[in-house]
Amino acid sequence: MATANVTKVDYYEVLSVSRDASDQELKTAYRKLAMQYHPDRNPNDPSAEEKFKECGEAYSVLSDPDKRAAYDRYGHAAFQNGGGAGGPFGGGFSGNAQDLGDIFGDLFGEMFNMGGNGRQQASRVQRGRDLRYDMKLEFEEAVFGKEKEITIRRMETCFDCKGSGASKGKAPVTCTQCGGRGQQRFQQGFFSVARTCSVCGGTGTLIVDPCQMCKGETRVQREHTIMVKVPAGVEQDTRIRYSGEGEAGKFAGPAGDLYVVLSVKAHKFFERDGDDLHCVMPISFPQAALGTELEIQTLEGAATIKVPEGTQNGKAFKLKGKGVPHLNSHGKGDLIVEIRVQTPGKLSKQQRELLKQLSETMVVENTPTSRGLFDKVKDMFS
Repeated sequence: MATANVTKVDYYEVLSVSRDASDQELKTAYRKLAMQYHPDRNPNDPSAEEKFKECGEAYSVLSDPDKRAAYDRYGHAAFQNGGGAGGPFGGGFSGNAQDLGDIFGDLFGEMFNMGGNGRQQASRVQRGRDLRYDMKLEFEEAVFGKEKEITIRRMETCFDCKGSGASKGKAPVTCTQCGGRGQQRFQQGFFSVARTCSVCGGTGTLIVDPCQMCKGETRVQREHTIMVKVPAGVEQDTRIRYSGEGEAGKFAGPAGDLYVVLSVKAHKFFERDGDDLHCVMPISFPQAALGTELEIQTLEGAATIKVPEGTQNGKAFKLKGKGVPHLNSHGKGDLIVEIRVQTPGKLSKQQRELLKQLSETMVVENTPTSRGLFDKVKDMFS
């Protein structure tokens, strides 16, 4: 019976690279083709499987310096009569397990292994979730600080089973699906892929006699009270972190953290800018013209502002140290009081007559001018 001669395609043509291609160029070309023709991506396509095998055989030869040198000199004849190319679906693959592990790691998103033991089983212990608590503060509480007790609901390690999930006197048993390895291994040609066990979740053990208190969940929900210390000078959206006060981790794992996020109510007339406070003080025209003393209530009690004669609308007065304490530091900001001269909307007959007499003694030339010049004139009278 006659046997058909099969002409092999040049290995460089199989990988679509030049004959002087570098190791990295070979690896990149093979990675691309292997991902393109892999049987998992081309089910029921024999031609794709053949292409995949052909690419593997070509890369197996060209990535090995000795085999590549022999191939460059003798071609395919270098591997006849028992030489063997050592393709991935033939025998004798050597030298590039790490490269292939990198390549097939991209394909599967799982652990690729060339017959070794693979990764260790996943740990049962898990860190608990971080928690957030929103605390509302009065304006004064944010300025001067406050201690406040809060209650949160959180998952805590079960007291009965101490976080094991099993009933008293019992212990988790080895998972029969994966034999305690935490992985299920699937063979594909010359390599194997290990995936997390779907039964035990990678822990390698199962709870067959769960704790009656937590039902095998290792944690129970409880209320927890904690004293929150708000330092003086905090602002809107300040976060205070309490390490280990979040939820307990599963299987007695470490607890997460608690973040207390502050929300500060607005003041009825003070506005905050950093550590400074701002407000507006209305005065009458006679007070501005003749000067006066004003009493203002600061956050720490009454204070006096001396308004000099001829004070203009918009004039600001600074009260040093009457602002907000510097957070975690010494000193305070200032209180800035802006004077707002009010024009009366309604006048009595007597007031109107007095203002008419005053206006006859005060002449202002009502001619438009630039803002810069107006400010200079205003400064002359301030």
